[in-house]
Amino acid sequence: MCGIIAFSDPTVADKETTIKSMMKMIQHRGPNIKGSGLYTNDTVAMGFRRLSVIDLKGGKQPIYNEDQSILITFNGEIYNYQKLRDELIAAGHTFTTQADTEVLLHGYEEWGMDGTLQRVRGMFAYLIWDNNKQTLYGARDFFGIKPLYYYQKEETFIVGSEIKAFLKHPHFQKELNQEALKPFLMNQYNDLDETFFKNVYKFPAGHWFEFHNQDLQIHQYWDANYRINHQRSLQQTIDEIDQTVKDSVKLHHIADVPVGSFLSEGVDSSYVTAVLHPQEVFSVNFDNGPYDEASVAKELADKEGLHFNEATVNGDEAFADFAEMQYHLDEPDSNPSVIPLWYLCRLARKKVTVALSGEGADELFAGYVNYGMHTKNTVVKVFADGLHKLPKGIRYHLAKNLQKCPDFPGKVHLYSQTAQPSEYYVGESLIYDPDQPTIFTSKQANDVLQPQYQNDLTVQGIYQKDFAKVKDAEDVKQMQYIDLHHFMFNDILQKADKISMAHSLELRVPFLDRKVAELANSIPSKMLINNHDTKYAFRKAANRHLPADWAKRPKLGFPVPIKTWLQEDKYYQKVKDLFSEDWVNQIFDQTKILQLLDDNYAGKIDGRRQVWNIFTFLTWYKLYFVDFDATVQKYEHLQPDVQQFMDNGTLV
Repeated sequence: MCGIIAFSDPTVADKETTIKSMMKMIQHRGPNIKGSGLYTNDTVAMGFRRLSVIDLKGGKQPIYNEDQSILITFNGEIYNYQKLRDELIAAGHTFTTQADTEVLLHGYEEWGMDGTLQRVRGMFAYLIWDNNKQTLYGARDFFGIKPLYYYQKEETFIVGSEIKAFLKHPHFQKELNQEALKPFLMNQYNDLDETFFKNVYKFPAGHWFEFHNQDLQIHQYWDANYRINHQRSLQQTIDEIDQTVKDSVKLHHIADVPVGSFLSEGVDSSYVTAVLHPQEVFSVNFDNGPYDEASVAKELADKEGLHFNEATVNGDEAFADFAEMQYHLDEPDSNPSVIPLWYLCRLARKKVTVALSGEGADELFAGYVNYGMHTKNTVVKVFADGLHKLPKGIRYHLAKNLQKCPDFPGKVHLYSQTAQPSEYYVGESLIYDPDQPTIFTSKQANDVLQPQYQNDLTVQGIYQKDFAKVKDAEDVKQMQYIDLHHFMFNDILQKADKISMAHSLELRVPFLDRKVAELANSIPSKMLINNHDTKYAFRKAANRHLPADWAKRPKLGFPVPIKTWLQEDKYYQKVKDLFSEDWVNQIFDQTKILQLLDDNYAGKIDGRRQVWNIFTFLTWYKLYFVDFDATVQKYEHLQPDVQQFMDNGTLV
């Protein structure tokens, strides 16, 4: 796990000094100084910071091909590299390292970019400079596990792991993308292709690019495809899930450094932990609730004979560290799980270099209740299932009529089983659903923003392009596709990478493997979400490795006591102080957001998610646009534990 950065700009005379300053901004991603390196020529500059995981002594980058005409910098892991390495050696290629990186380099020579990407399993973002073609190539993994951003304006092209490195380029023009704020308020993350920094874009998952003579061409090599296998029985499906998960966990265990796993009360991390059976497992808890996940996780660790490590977090340290969390994220993310993840990664890094986690299972195996589990009333469920079997035209007509009906028990469930997903599975459904993710509606967001930040964007509008790609898939599959390309891509994976790398910890996600995904996408929705449960077949597979009934446990996801904190005077005052700063009125209607904060504090409304959303954005904005020089001075240094990092992959 590493950090990569590169640029092409003929107007920069001292490319080496520039790339070094950019590399310094991402040194937390790669503290192994001896494994880090750079390359410059008249056209490009490339920098690399290394966190040693495989081939600790010989994996220094950039890595060159046999005649030194092609080189690579790489962030991530290729889990099937050993098999591909054997194929490439048989084809006549000479390897100079034992690192998985070199498979991508020689793979490019042998099979080209697309041919290589069709063969690999892993998480990655990498750059290849081909001196023969005077072309820079790059790629991002299937799901966007590893980050990759790019900036293109006039003669400047920059690409790399973290936006903060871009800020050190002399021709990077830092400007707030005002259009991104409203989607953030609605979703808790920026759901646009363009980031909060104008002209900086998230490179899409499952794509590769070629950059030649100032021309950028982007190509797709993979996307979720829903070819349902109706011939496979439920038992066969369970068997295949279990075998595929076990194979993936085994591949994700390959490393030359200690490997552990995160463990919560939920089935996803428990399944990974039970299969991996690492020596060290890690969990986090809060000193004032609302749930105690750690004690339940410890139960499983004790049953499995694993060493359990726990961190207990309190509000004082969470508020003290919150700005640093947002700094590392590059873009604001108000998902409360950022907080426990920060302390979980810090805890794990004391014992291991690699940790496995359970992200992706909900999106691939239909784990969210808003895919259809909106009622516990069996009669309503049976009736809704019957309606769902009607021809689409009749169902959609019924849904329109349901919208006009007064509220009644089971209405949301009936509507979700009859409406088109593109109308129902959005943040502002015409029927109120407490499980839907919207924080501010479009109207509410515009109401608290100053005019220059208001726009016509809606969650529905943002989703429609992707709904159109899967309009013929099963309804649940359509919703899964949306989550995979929005919530998973823009929120879950971004925080997982940035927060783990802030502590120089490699986080691996074995459910987000192309083979696991291809299997999950072929399973009929009725085997995944039905009257019994969400992730039904998946839970049955997990139960083979877990104590009885463990797989039925509900998903909590390290719940954070935001509500409690915002009603405590000392934290309320911290938020109020930020809301009251003079510059805030340039962005928000200051009177309205202060009233929102006060009403939540007084218990008149439950506005915690809205308050936290605004607080998060203002914290981030102050770091990057109000006090940026002070921010760099404070956070540019290495984390304290990284300062003690040695090149053999261990801590002093």
